[in-house]
Amino acid sequence: MKSFYHYLMKYRQGKPADAISRFANDAYDDHSFPKSSSHYEEVSSYLELNGHYLETMAVFDEAWDLYLAETKK
Repeated sequence: MKSFYHYLMKYRQGKPADAISRFANDAYDDHSFPKSSSHYEEVSSYLELNGHYLETMAVFDEAWDLYLAETKK
């Protein structure tokens, strides 16, 4: 299973059109982001402590749901 970070990078855009794209761009710039993790608790805990760029944790939850739906196929 690919990591959440790897999945999220597909939403990265030059001019982000939505909250998930902004999240992807900001995660790309966050050199401490847990790039190899595919565990919800690890990524969620990291963002709660370090994700000042995240508008709301609901954006992460939405992205995580998409990640699960697409990687479980």
